[in-house]
Amino acid sequence: MIRLSLADIADAVDGRLNRAEGSEIVSAGVEFDSRKIEPGGLFVAVPGERVDGHDFAAQAVADGAVGVLAAREVEVPAVVVPPVPVADRSGVMALAGDIDGSGAAVLAGLAKLARHVVDRLPRLTVVGVTGSSGKTSTKDLIAQLLEPMGPTVAPPGSFNNELGHPWTVLRADEDTRHLVLELSARGVGHIANLCEVAPPRIGAVLNVGHAHVGEFGSQEAVAQAKGELVEALPADGVAVLNADDPLVAAMADRTRARVVLVGEHPDAQVRAEDIEVDDQARPTFTLVTELGKAQVTLPLFGEHHVGNALTAAAVAMELGATVEQVAERLGAVRRVSARRMEVTETPAGVTVVNDAYNANPESVRAALKTLAAMTRGRPGRAWAVLGPMGELGDADTEAHDEIGRLAVRLNIDRLVVVGEQARVMHQAASLEGSWGEESVLVPDVDAAVALLRAELRSGDVVLTKASNFAGLWRVADALLEGDAGWRRT
Repeated sequence: MIRLSLADIADAVDGRLNRAEGSEIVSAGVEFDSRKIEPGGLFVAVPGERVDGHDFAAQAVADGAVGVLAAREVEVPAVVVPPVPVADRSGVMALAGDIDGSGAAVLAGLAKLARHVVDRLPRLTVVGVTGSSGKTSTKDLIAQLLEPMGPTVAPPGSFNNELGHPWTVLRADEDTRHLVLELSARGVGHIANLCEVAPPRIGAVLNVGHAHVGEFGSQEAVAQAKGELVEALPADGVAVLNADDPLVAAMADRTRARVVLVGEHPDAQVRAEDIEVDDQARPTFTLVTELGKAQVTLPLFGEHHVGNALTAAAVAMELGATVEQVAERLGAVRRVSARRMEVTETPAGVTVVNDAYNANPESVRAALKTLAAMTRGRPGRAWAVLGPMGELGDADTEAHDEIGRLAVRLNIDRLVVVGEQARVMHQAASLEGSWGEESVLVPDVDAAVALLRAELRSGDVVLTKASNFAGLWRVADALLEGDAGWRRT
């Protein structure tokens, strides 16, 4: 973060000083986890459902924090933010889980501070990424392509809400040239609010799927929310849109910015042709642009990464990279965020594919296709360990039914369905084709692990995937437990 005094911070957030002169300088990062505070940092006292950050204010200062951003007075130097009127809380309450509004006040203050910092960094280019699936992977790709062109800041994992978004923004300083942000929404207006925190000049929309459709009500409502990103772009900005998704391509009419289409569609200015995958489901394709062509081989697992790579390529070329540079950098990218196509090969010859960070119908379909490609023509069996997909609303039964049937049609050898909420998936697979015991319903993670440990053999490939609340990454962790010699790729 840029150096700011507590008085500067108080002015930026419309707050007041508490037990502070104002001349104290914040020279390190902003943290909401008191255990991560560094000397010279600012501690953000976020009230939560389980713990209240204000209770850790004194310890944070004892550990080196210059002061605290707080909703009420504490016994150490602090900037106290003003309360947020109930009518104004909709944009900061979606993920706060705070009843009395103090959480909303702290998040609103953090957002104001982040905007203050962005406004003081005129050489900074803000890139925003949204979509129903693939946001984190694409954000990671964009950051890796931009880093050789100048210092780049991007969030770790999926820091994409009212807390993680401004926290990421505040990692930028005078040297930062690119700020790559992932934007999520649980309602209309949330992405627009995040864009107010750090106004993007380049915005990319990946897709409009069924993720959170239970909260939004329809895919059209999801599209309305995702399109808030391109509506926020300036006239001299760039909107990178997926030409293969009609709901995304239609967003071209909602922006003042110049539009760049990406995808396999013939109208896409940044296009993939001749896509192939190898026996590990790693894709190769020809990158076709208005500036030339280049061959790309991605060291990532899954054909679905091609679309992510095209978006990253379009962003990088808008900021000055050549086609050849983009192709070379894409060939050297690595998986950054955990539990997203995290492939581990064991000495015993079993491959574990941990893609269990989250799930929606589109991402599960992509994962199953990747599993099928990884086992095609190989002696081992394909195991899909799947749990429930959440927040699907009225589409819940149909979506789980389709995934169960798809597993059969892709010739997945064994389907292990975890949890009663996903029972429809097991039933659909059992009814599809001539399957017998290939699909099994187990009550929980422990039962899934016991089954796998009893039946896995050399050459098998195991995919784990479900919505985050199901915790299916614990299946992968359990299979890897105690095997320090296993090789992560």
